[in-house]
Amino acid sequence: MPTRKKPAERPGTPIENRNFLSPTGFKFALKRSPAAAFFCNQANIPSLDLGIAQQTSYLKDIDVPGDKIQFGDLTLRFLVDEDLFNFMEIQNWIRGLGYPEKLSQLSDLDKSGKITGNFAQRGENIYSDATLQILSNNLVPKFEVFFRDVFPYSLSTISFDATDTDIEYFTAEVSFKYTIYTLSDMRGNTL
Repeated sequence: MPTRKKPAERPGTPIENRNFLSPTGFKFALKRSPAAAFFCNQANIPSLDLGIAQQTSYLKDIDVPGDKIQFGDLTLRFLVDEDLFNFMEIQNWIRGLGYPEKLSQLSDLDKSGKITGNFAQRGENIYSDATLQILSNNLVPKFEVFFRDVFPYSLSTISFDATDTDIEYFTAEVSFKYTIYTLSDMRGNTL
């Protein structure tokens, strides 16, 4: 019986694994706000945009790759729990960063963070690290997207409506800025 050749040996078939990535196969972890991450039902790998420079020419300006990458926002949608615990986790984080009522809210935010004791340094509780784990079709972790120095800047509204006949549980959407993200396999090898 003939054996099937590996994809690298067959012309025109460069892919060995022909399974598709599932949109439901992910886990999200956020150090500073574990409750919002626990109820997360949508997350994204943000976009990358490379700036473009123009090289002038007497016939036509030519676009050439720039040198700065703009990272898109990390957006998270999560189910809101009945006690508003996860919603308030994010809201208090944003309020602490913006200190809308008094200047001490920023220091209160830093003190109320998850990192305490001798390991806590100034500012570690203002930012957080986040990890998006990408799972295979069998729900086995395959890849991780690691986000460094995450902070929220936008939290969606929760709109109550007494005329709704069907109950749809509340979800909230939060947008984060971050320094950089990296993709790696489960052994920590950068892709």
